[in-house]
Amino acid sequence: MKKLRNLVSILLLLTMLATSVAALGEGALSPEPVEFTVLTMRWGDMGDSFTKNQWLIDLEARTNVKINWQTVSNTDWEEQKNILLAGGELPDIVFGSGTFSDVDIMNNLEYFLPLEDLIAENMPNYQAALASYPDMKTLTTYPDGHIYTLAKNLPARPITCNQPIINKTWLDNLGLAVPTTLDELTAVLTAFKEQDANGNGDPNDEFPISFDKDYHADFLNPFQISDYRGNGITNIDGQFVYYPVTENYKAGIKWLHELYTAGIIDQESFTQDEQMRRGKMQNNDAPLVGMYYSWSHDAEFGKWSDQYIAIAPITGPDGKAYAYGDLNGVNSLQRNEVSITTACKDPALALRWVDEFYNSEASIQNFWGAIGTVITKNADGTYVLNDPPAGTSADAWYWDQSLRDFGPKYVEPGFSDKLILNPATGDGLKLVTSKLGEEFVIEPFPDVIHTEEETSEISSLYKDISDYAKQTRAKWITAGGIDEEWDAYIDQMKRMGSDRYLEIKLTALERMK
Repeated sequence: MKKLRNLVSILLLLTMLATSVAALGEGALSPEPVEFTVLTMRWGDMGDSFTKNQWLIDLEARTNVKINWQTVSNTDWEEQKNILLAGGELPDIVFGSGTFSDVDIMNNLEYFLPLEDLIAENMPNYQAALASYPDMKTLTTYPDGHIYTLAKNLPARPITCNQPIINKTWLDNLGLAVPTTLDELTAVLTAFKEQDANGNGDPNDEFPISFDKDYHADFLNPFQISDYRGNGITNIDGQFVYYPVTENYKAGIKWLHELYTAGIIDQESFTQDEQMRRGKMQNNDAPLVGMYYSWSHDAEFGKWSDQYIAIAPITGPDGKAYAYGDLNGVNSLQRNEVSITTACKDPALALRWVDEFYNSEASIQNFWGAIGTVITKNADGTYVLNDPPAGTSADAWYWDQSLRDFGPKYVEPGFSDKLILNPATGDGLKLVTSKLGEEFVIEPFPDVIHTEEETSEISSLYKDISDYAKQTRAKWITAGGIDEEWDAYIDQMKRMGSDRYLEIKLTALERMK
């Protein structure tokens, strides 16, 4: 009788479990609906259109996890961020390396949970990614040994970006060949300035070069300078250096001053913002800008993009060419893509939800857009990236339809071979353009993590020296005087800590090794 009662109890228990599993539903992460707040940053006025991505909608229904998206713009994020970190209401989850930097995290560790144990218990997809690509773990391990953020690995990344883009129609109009050397480029740009290159009857409306006040170091590529990480460090002859105190930099600034004095560089370049610069590049009446450095011309020049071509890196004074990029893929591998804050009441469930993003098919849909909208999945297991709607650039469409660069992603080895991209637009064009400069890539400084003490010191140092470099650079390009003022400038940079700044960077690099 006792055995019978035990058997009945077991059967009842199994029935209850079966009922519970059925009620939970296939793929559900919680028996009851759960809500999380996810904060992410977007560029400009992009807004939250990405939340209409069908994969995200289906994920919510499948997992029983509802997401309240908090979308902020980079234009006012800095002020909002300071308020949030000063004691505001924290989100549960943060997406995107552009949202909180290493410095933000190191200075506010009390707000961010260490994740290594939670990863081991709740994230099988992410653990598989770490096993396949150990650099992801190295990249996200902070000096104290903890992992506070998750990494991403993007699909189909070019090796180079910000290639020189030039108006081929202008070259043809003036009977000029594609420039390959610095002297040839200077001659071409001079012709763009002095002649009616765009053929509209006005010889004075062309801007051979135009950039915005944030300045583009890409124009210094021929001088063996590439600021890939935006930290002022480049690799010159196999050695990492702070380039604003190098002779290469001095020579490059002198060249840019010659161009500015000749009217070749747009005279508003040091006062205009990005929107004003783009307005000139996408002018409705006629193409106005002759050359720029960019990922691809279709994203920069609007309806005139067909007139532009990417060209090989320009050979510099030493007879060699150099390119901006990363042999691991541009922006492919980054940390700080996901963090869980101390406000999250169920971090284990939050990470189980995040783990859904860490497979190849989920990742491509959150980088470009959903299958059925942006992507077509073929019966043979390949994936076609569809062309954007008429009047929309591919890049703009991807950002509209997906999380794009920000947030969790991982594409397993070999998966990119299944992707079919249009070589004439968007990321397909970037891959084609990349081939022009891959053999010339300057090795970028690795993405190191600093200790709390280093972070505190380097933040002040870099602001001071970079502000001073920016100030003098604008003066020297527009008004000259670099030869007369160079020695005093170097002395001032040393007093402000340029040598110490580089020392801290190199110390962090040794520790990572």
